[in-house]
Amino acid sequence: MELEKIDGGVTAPKGFLAGGMACGIKKDLPDLGLLSSTKEARAAGVFTTNLVKAAPVLVSSQQIIRGKARAIIANSGNANACTGEEGLKDAWTMVESTAKALEVPPEEVLVCSTGVIGEPLPIEAIQKGIESLAANISPQGGETFARAIMTTDSFPKSTALEVTTSQGTFRMGGAAKGAGMIHPSMATMLAFITTDLEIEAPALREALKKAVDLSFNRISVDGDTSTNDTVLILANGSSGVKGQGEALQALKEGLKKICQELAHMIVRDGEGATKVVKILVKGAPSDREAEMAARRMANSLLVKTALHGEDPNWGRLAAALGSSGCRVEPERLQIWIGEVQIVKGGMGLPQAEDPAHQVMRKREYTITLDLGLGPGEYWMWTCDLTYEYVRINAEYRS
Repeated sequence: MELEKIDGGVTAPKGFLAGGMACGIKKDLPDLGLLSSTKEARAAGVFTTNLVKAAPVLVSSQQIIRGKARAIIANSGNANACTGEEGLKDAWTMVESTAKALEVPPEEVLVCSTGVIGEPLPIEAIQKGIESLAANISPQGGETFARAIMTTDSFPKSTALEVTTSQGTFRMGGAAKGAGMIHPSMATMLAFITTDLEIEAPALREALKKAVDLSFNRISVDGDTSTNDTVLILANGSSGVKGQGEALQALKEGLKKICQELAHMIVRDGEGATKVVKILVKGAPSDREAEMAARRMANSLLVKTALHGEDPNWGRLAAALGSSGCRVEPERLQIWIGEVQIVKGGMGLPQAEDPAHQVMRKREYTITLDLGLGPGEYWMWTCDLTYEYVRINAEYRS
C-alpha cells in the first residue's frame, strides 16, 4: 500500500461537498460550516466523556446509532451547551433546516457546535445561513469548511491522503478545530474525517476508535475536557474500493496518520503555545502505568511552565511521576531531554544542564523517562503554558 499526501481536506475524497460562511454568530468571521456527501454514507463517531454534554452532542450521538449519514452542519462561536430544552430544540432545528436545504432525510444529518458555553444560539440567523450555505457547497470547499469551525485557533487544520492498494485507490480527508480545552479523555476537540472507501459501519467505528486512541487521546494543552468534543467520520463508497483485506488495513493506517497529523496541529496551535513536547515513558511495569505517568506529566502545570521557561528542571518531572500512581523505584529512573541524559540512577547530572537547556530552546523535542521496571510504554504530546494562554482565556468572552 502507498499513502500520499494531497490537497483538498474533507472534500478530497470523491462525492463530498463542503463550504463555510459568516452567518452572524461571530463578528465578521466564518462561523457556519457544512459538509455533505452526494450519496448516503456509513458513519461513526466518538463523543466527549464529559458528563456535561452539549445539545449537539446529545443529538448527534442519537442520530449516529443508525450508522448512516449524509451531512454534518457545524457552527463556531457558540457551544450550545448548558442551554436547557431550548438548546436541544435549537440543535434539532439545525438538523431539520439542513435536511430541508439539502433535500435529505433529517435522520441523516449530524450537528456540532463549538464556542462559548451557556449562551443561546442565534437560531434564526443560523437557519438563514444554512439555506444560503447549502446552495454554495462545492468539491473545493474543504478549506472554507475548516476555517468556519475555528474558535481561538490561529490557523485552519486540514489534511488529506490518496491511498493506493492492490484493490484500487481511494482517498481520505480530515479537518479539525482545537486550541484550548484540550485534554485526553476521548476526542478533545471537533474533528471531521471523510473517505470514499466502501465499508460497513461496525468496521468503520472500530477503526475510528483505535485511531482516536492513538492520536487525539494522546494530546493535552490545558487539562480541560470540553462539553462538545466530537470526532465524526463519513465513508460514502464512491471510489468503488471495498474496505476488506489490504484496503481495510490501509484505511486503518490512513486514519491513524490523519488523526495524528490533526492532533499534532492542535497541540502546535495550543493557545499561546511556543513548544510541542513529546513525553515518552518506557520501562514501566505495564502500558497502563506508563500511560498514567505520561498523562500526569503532560498535564502538570509546573512541568508545562518549565517547558516555557526552557528550564531543564527534571525535579518537576520526577515529582509528577511520583504522584501519577505508576510504580516507581527512584534509583532506577533515567531521564533524557532530547538526546541529552539529565538523570541517571535517580540522580541529576549537573554537566547536562546546559546541553539540555539548548535542546529546550527548540520548537519541538522529546522528553524520555525510563523507569527500568518492565515493558510498559506510552507517549503523549503536550505544550508549554504561557502568559499568552492566560491572556487569551482571561479575555475569552470580552
